[in-house]
Amino acid sequence: MTAVATNTCLTCGGRLGPVFYEADAVPVHSCLLLDTTDKALAFPRGDVRLAPCHDCGTITNVEFDGKWSAYSPEYEDQQSFSPTFNSFAGRLAQDLTARHDLGGETVIDIGCSKGDFLALMCEAGASRGIGIDPSVVDGRVGKPSQGTLELISGYYAEDHTTLPAKLISNRHTLEHVHDVHGMLTRMHRHAVKAGDAVTFIEVPSMTRVLEDCAFEDIYYEHCSYFTPGALARALRKAGFGVTRLWFDYDDQYLLAEASTDPAQDVSFDIEEPVSAVLDMVADFEARAAALTASWRTFLAGAEARGERVAIWGSGSKCIAFWHATDHPAAVSSIVDINPNRWGKHPPGLPLPISEPESLRFEKPDVVIAMNAIYKDEISADLAAMGVETKVVTLGSTLPELGNVPLAELAGVPEGMGSR
Repeated sequence: MTAVATNTCLTCGGRLGPVFYEADAVPVHSCLLLDTTDKALAFPRGDVRLAPCHDCGTITNVEFDGKWSAYSPEYEDQQSFSPTFNSFAGRLAQDLTARHDLGGETVIDIGCSKGDFLALMCEAGASRGIGIDPSVVDGRVGKPSQGTLELISGYYAEDHTTLPAKLISNRHTLEHVHDVHGMLTRMHRHAVKAGDAVTFIEVPSMTRVLEDCAFEDIYYEHCSYFTPGALARALRKAGFGVTRLWFDYDDQYLLAEASTDPAQDVSFDIEEPVSAVLDMVADFEARAAALTASWRTFLAGAEARGERVAIWGSGSKCIAFWHATDHPAAVSSIVDINPNRWGKHPPGLPLPISEPESLRFEKPDVVIAMNAIYKDEISADLAAMGVETKVVTLGSTLPELGNVPLAELAGVPEGMGSR
């Protein structure tokens, strides 16, 4: 354990405990793409030191430096090229629109990326979607068949709190915010000004990361991590009443809805006490070390046998996996279905990103899917290309294979390597 430089939680003002997980010299961004190998390898790096708050349970990277929060149009995190993800996002947009009667209303999305989700909200019935994000790219997302889409390039600021809305959404943005309380109180003021708009939050579930030892989901720009109890406590601290709290997307995502009226607050069974968070982090470092060591053994065995490994998915999980496994030489290619990534270099990695079609010629012995939820989709794409290979996924069981030759993986029981 390492003592932290500061002991103050920026979510509740409480006391941070000791650091329970460390990752040194990792790229300070995972989705800012580079043009050359030299630029990718020279990309700035920082340290991750995760510490839990003993008062609210929020987990913070105490080494985070906000100067690296340089989001721009080159920040490429668009997920809408996946049918699996689109099915989830479309279902979510329909559900929010129906339950909150958003037909003909205005919806705001803070951290909207390229505007994909707002377009789905308009398709579901919202008359106006307003997105705020420094990484917006005009024209990337086509105009919805109904409603209007307006994208504002910039960070969410006090000036934006005068914008009208019946629902204010913040999806996969709060984990990038160091001053969580400042963000949530601004959103509360905004929701009040808008006439008690519904607030919707979606973040990665730290419960899954801790329970499954998903080290690949820990990276520098994620400076704040939430379990259900931690997120609910953060919302209440900012003046909200939590009205809904649930997991989705194979329990990878944690979602919440909140009212500006604290009297509407509800307690949920999935809210854990802070003591439970502290119990989950207690042995995380040891489990993560054992898991990454097994992956390194697995990949070293592949290298020794001259077997080729391809990574499918070039985003944040890929970079965290690459770093944790000591830059595995067995990996000969990285592919992604997002065409805006092709030919670019991920921060800190020596390999460019290729289109999946390149695997026709690469003929990898194994493909490692960076997210288990896409295994069926990836397997179907490989089959359509006529690529015969074994698809395995990041998870807690795969490294148990040790040095088993990749050619023998066909005999592994179905589900091995997934959650």
